[in-house]
Amino acid sequence: MKRPLIIFCLLSVVAAAAYFSFSHWAIRHETLTFFDESRGRPVAIDLAVRRDAEMKAEAGMVTLPVAVVSHGNTVKNTEYSFLANVLAARGYLVASIQHDLPDDKPLMTVAGSLYVGRLAVYERGEKNIFFALKELKKLEPNADYDHLTLVGHSNGGDISMFFAQQHPEMVRRVVTLDNLRVPFVTSGFAKILSFRSKDPQFKTDPGVLPDPKTAKEAGIEIIDTGAQHTEMSDRGPDSVKARIQSTLDKFLSDEGSSKLQPLDVQKDIKRMYNDPRAMGP
Repeated sequence: MKRPLIIFCLLSVVAAAAYFSFSHWAIRHETLTFFDESRGRPVAIDLAVRRDAEMKAEAGMVTLPVAVVSHGNTVKNTEYSFLANVLAARGYLVASIQHDLPDDKPLMTVAGSLYVGRLAVYERGEKNIFFALKELKKLEPNADYDHLTLVGHSNGGDISMFFAQQHPEMVRRVVTLDNLRVPFVTSGFAKILSFRSKDPQFKTDPGVLPDPKTAKEAGIEIIDTGAQHTEMSDRGPDSVKARIQSTLDKFLSDEGSSKLQPLDVQKDIKRMYNDPRAMGP
C-alpha cells in the first residue's frame, strides 16, 4: 500500500511543479515605470501578456486586445494578478496602473459634492490611463488601444466607470469589483459586469447601481459574491478569487473578445510530458 501512495504523492508534486513552471512560462509579467513630465508624476504599470500571443503580435499575425486594471484605495496595482492572469490567458495585453502615490492627498468624502468630492481623483486616473496607453504604444504597437476593456476594484472601479462615461467610443467592456461612487453607464455602449460585496462597512452610494429592469435592458450583469469588500484583490481568500475568475472568464468567452483561446494548462502539461519538445527550448 505504501508504494502506490508514495508514487501518487511524487506524481502530484511533479504535476504541481509543472503547472507553476508552465504558468510562469506562459504569461510574461513586467513592471514598467514611466515619467509624465507634463504633470511631474511617475506612472508605474504592471504588464501581463501571454508569451505566445505577444510573439504572434510582433510577427503581425494578431492584434492584441487591451485591458486596463485599476486598483482600489490603499491596494497596490501589483495586487490583482488573479484578474490579470485571466485576461492575459485570454490573449489580452494587460496594464495594471498605479494611480496613487505616497504623497497624494488621501481620499475625501464630501457630502453633496459630485462623486462625493473625488472628481479630481477620477480625472487624475483618466490622465494616468491616457499616459500609460501612450507609452505602451511605443513598446507594444500591435495592440488595439481604441477599444478597451476596463477593470477596477473599489476606487479603481469608479475610475473605470468615470473613464467609460467620458470616452464611450474607446470602451468595449467594463468590469468593476464593488465600485461605490460613480453611477453605472446605462447607454448600452459597452458590456458591463460588476461583482458586488456583502460588507456593512462599504455601502454603495444611492444612484450608483441601476435597477434590475434598466440593468437587463443595458446588458449589465450584477453578481452578488457574498464576499467582503477588501477580499476582491490578491489579498482575498482563494475561494473568492476562484469564483470571480470563473465568472470573468465566462464573461470574456461569451463576448468572443479574442480569437485566442484560454490556456488549457492540464492539456499542455500532458502534451509536455508526452513530447518534451512541444514546449520549446
